[in-house]
Amino acid sequence: MNQTLIPPVRRAFAALAISCALVAGLAPAASAIGSPAPVPASSEAGKKKVKLDASLSKKQVKVNEKVTLKGKLQVDGARTDGTDSLEAIIVQQLQGSVWVNIGDTTCRPNSTFSLKLSFSFSAVITLRAYHPETTLYASAYTSSNLTLRVG
Repeated sequence: MNQTLIPPVRRAFAALAISCALVAGLAPAASAIGSPAPVPASSEAGKKKVKLDASLSKKQVKVNEKVTLKGKLQVDGARTDGTDSLEAIIVQQLQGSVWVNIGDTTCRPNSTFSLKLSFSFSAVITLRAYHPETTLYASAYTSSNLTLRVG
């Protein structure tokens, strides 16, 4: 029986080609992870509308310097008897064309939130705050992106 061994260079090339094909196949799924999917209007029917405002304490910081992101979660018709649940607020960074979660906190409806962030590299960073949809409230994100210069 005559067996032909695959040369190491061909084997490495084949492994590289298979890896690239797998990564290319997973790229569309990975890009959907970082940003919220569009929500059909019917699923938000009956949910309270939410408005999310946020700002940065500084527009420019040094590497590893902390900056505070402060904001307010405004909900139409929220209860004011103190029994409102804590709502998730997610801070996202634009990486390429995908929003990636980099931090989170919570706050009550019609209340404020604050989160300290720092970055270990020099860059111009685009951020936003995002509130995911819940059984009571619609999803929302800040109407304008926040730009931070780190360096």
